[in-house]
Amino acid sequence: MTAAPILPERHEWTVDDLGDLPKDLPYELINGRLIVPSPTALHQDLCVRLLLALEVNCPPEYLVSIDLSMRVDRRNEPRPDVVVIRRKHAGRSPVPVEDALLAVEVVSPTSTFRDMYDKAKVYAHAGVRSYWVVDPLQEKIALTEYVLGANREYEQVSNTEDLFVTETPWKVSVDLPALTARRDALLAAEDD
Repeated sequence: MTAAPILPERHEWTVDDLGDLPKDLPYELINGRLIVPSPTALHQDLCVRLLLALEVNCPPEYLVSIDLSMRVDRRNEPRPDVVVIRRKHAGRSPVPVEDALLAVEVVSPTSTFRDMYDKAKVYAHAGVRSYWVVDPLQEKIALTEYVLGANREYEQVSNTEDLFVTETPWKVSVDLPALTARRDALLAAEDD
């Protein structure tokens, strides 16, 4: 058995401090706050389903990835649940945020405010053109789509619990009722 790493104590983190972390520790840096996520299998399953939906019509110059760090500024290195980047960055981490077309966050009980507000502001300020927030915590899974407006703030384009179809960043469809049924079946299996 190995001991859990002891993280340096800091009130405010910057990207310069990240070198002090264990190399295999997944982390996010949002507004100077270090976050060490611990997603559930259900959360990760939903991320994979979204990745697969995005890959269907993905142009060859882009790559859809999950859980990839993006360098934004000294106080921010988010790790979107799903992200679309230029293929030329396939071997880099963190990737430059200016080459991200879409960031997707799947809400968890401990990330709702961060995903809906903090990360939205970080991604918008960095110029990420599209942002999706997927909420599996409600009775029906909902997807909200935002696009970057002229004033570098996101404008809501759609919010649905039904079939989600968009042309941004390319033609994508996500069957949210099917994802809700899958989530419910996975959760029901816990009771067996």
